[in-house]
Amino acid sequence: MATLRFEVIGEAFKKRPLEVATPDARPSEYFAINVFNKEKMARYLSTEVYNKMVDVIDHGAPMERSIANQVADGMKRWAMELGATHYTHWFHPLTDTTAEKHDAFVEHDGQGGLLEVFDGKLLVQQEGDASSFPNGGIRATFEARGYSAWDPTSPAFVMDDTLCIPTVFLSYTGEALDYKAPLLKALHAVDKAATEVCHYFDPEVKRVTSFLGWEQEYFLVDEGLYAARPDLLMSGRTLMGHGSAKDQQLEDHYFGAIPERVAAFMKELEIESLKLGIPAKTRHNEAAPNQFELAPIYEETNIACDHNMLVMILMKKIARKHGFRCLLHEKPFAGINGSGKHNNWSLGSDRGHRLMSPGKTTEDNLMFITFVVNTLAAVYRHNGLLKASIMSANNTHRLGGHEAPPAIISSFLGKQLTELFDALENSSSEELFKIAGKTGKRILEMPQIPELLIDNTDRNRTSPFAFTGNRFEFRAVGSEANCACAMIALNGAVAEQLVEFKQHVDALIANGMDKREALIKEIQKLITYCKPIRFDGNGYSEEWKAEAARRGLDCETSAPNIFKAYANDTSVRMFESLSIMNRAELEARNEIKWEIYTKKIQIEARIFGDMALNHIIPVATKYQGQLVDNVYKMKEILGTEGEALSASNINLIRRIASLVHSIESGVAEMIECRKVANRIQGLYEKALAYHDTVAPKLEVLRTYIDDLEEVVDDSLWPLPKYRELLFIR
Repeated sequence: MATLRFEVIGEAFKKRPLEVATPDARPSEYFAINVFNKEKMARYLSTEVYNKMVDVIDHGAPMERSIANQVADGMKRWAMELGATHYTHWFHPLTDTTAEKHDAFVEHDGQGGLLEVFDGKLLVQQEGDASSFPNGGIRATFEARGYSAWDPTSPAFVMDDTLCIPTVFLSYTGEALDYKAPLLKALHAVDKAATEVCHYFDPEVKRVTSFLGWEQEYFLVDEGLYAARPDLLMSGRTLMGHGSAKDQQLEDHYFGAIPERVAAFMKELEIESLKLGIPAKTRHNEAAPNQFELAPIYEETNIACDHNMLVMILMKKIARKHGFRCLLHEKPFAGINGSGKHNNWSLGSDRGHRLMSPGKTTEDNLMFITFVVNTLAAVYRHNGLLKASIMSANNTHRLGGHEAPPAIISSFLGKQLTELFDALENSSSEELFKIAGKTGKRILEMPQIPELLIDNTDRNRTSPFAFTGNRFEFRAVGSEANCACAMIALNGAVAEQLVEFKQHVDALIANGMDKREALIKEIQKLITYCKPIRFDGNGYSEEWKAEAARRGLDCETSAPNIFKAYANDTSVRMFESLSIMNRAELEARNEIKWEIYTKKIQIEARIFGDMALNHIIPVATKYQGQLVDNVYKMKEILGTEGEALSASNINLIRRIASLVHSIESGVAEMIECRKVANRIQGLYEKALAYHDTVAPKLEVLRTYIDDLEEVVDDSLWPLPKYRELLFIR
């Protein structure tokens, strides 16, 4: 039986190696054994350096480069004891994937041998080719220099034989070419703004932390079947395929018994996640066949984003060991649930205040309402930007169907909170201090709020941004996306709103208004302002689409147009005022999103054309030939009777011929549309052409091929069908 090697840390931080069988080891015993966390720092660093590192991590103190050599030496010794031979700067380029270049711990010793070397310079900064990653024109091939720089707030870890150091990735001229750099700035902005607002209620608050708990949905398919589907192999989704007679309509998969092979995969995934400090908590079957979910305990947002990227790497790696392929595409199969990555977001202070949770006192509840209302106001102001932050070519297929939220950002609050906000909005400041009806209690005391426990709020699965009792759940994020993209927009928007809120409240106080009255007056104004974003009904209904447009919400459905929200004046003003990103960086992100969108549709179109012409049509015509041969033989043997008996086959021959003709002509038209689009120079215009002319043809062509799948001999059909792909045996 394989064993885990780990270290138990005593009071004196002394190593005591143990060998423990994997099934018998408790998660708490091997949690984070592959992470250079504070526990490891205390053992491998001097007390002085350790204290400085803790100050950096916990209090945001500046990182002193003078201690980098000592940290690098301790980190190297720890990593080599775990078997590491290489190190890498691990970063998140603008591709929704991670990047790493491995270097060995070796240098010449000057005497014909080698030394294991890793110093502060190598830890803190490395140079990479910035022109080889998406950069939106910021870096050209002839000016390719870029830098990765250590993020000490996210702990280094060992994966396989490599020490991985989380870093930001910047251009030579300082622009962010990744997700982590602007995320860290957005988190700093919301920390600063929220801390200032907290001082109205608790002057001792020194820090506010953004928390994230993601829920990762995914599909598993047998590796052999996956290999026989060129579309899955190259695009991550089935570009064709008739629905299975049985899929999720009986609702028998959700929370059902986990198949044995899948359970073995999940167990190994959890062990490897825990070893990397990822607090894996929940596993279950999702609604669609072969769809599953993993969710951890919530963490600080920066670390949570890093951990989600790590989990996706682990999923793909471990799935293959169990004979599976892990599909993270937002809509790998048509007609059933797609996969999302619900982002559960909240704020908390260093004084223990859970800012999105109702409290037991009037002051706590007023704080809670303050932060909820400001969040709603931020989401309302930047609903177009938030939609742009979760939009992609893949997520387009998922949004608005099979329990996925629609592509209109709205917020569900639930009955009790909605009633409370309506009462607050419609009451005068004087009335809020008067006795309320027969209850004998003041409205300001808000007796309803303490009853709003975590599970005392209904759920609305069609709401993109739902309040769920002690947090907001951003449900529109796609399963393959980097959480940081949505978290940059959300935390930045909330930070801007909190800054503005404090300015307005301070102005009222400066004019002689009581602090509590000033807070309530501004809250009432915001409740009215953000009312259009609140919607508790069916987000799929046509009535809501019309109502959302009347409310002034962003109802755009074209991904290339949705991306424009990154560089509109409202977004630029928000990002620049908080020093998160400048206009050049935002415009670069626009261009990157347009380019990636175009390339994904382009790849799908090429795959589709190849499969249609080289896989589907030859099989269809072969079966058609068999039918023709059968008709001739029936006539030859049975004469007139044979001709009558062959009528159904003759009709089938005609149907196949018609479908083949439609596919051939449709593919030719699609290729021509692609050629026209490829000649367009502007990235936005090209993306729009692919959206308007190429993508729709793929959907139409799919219907012809799916019709053929229904009639062609099953033994001839060249692709594994949905009924095979969706049910693990």
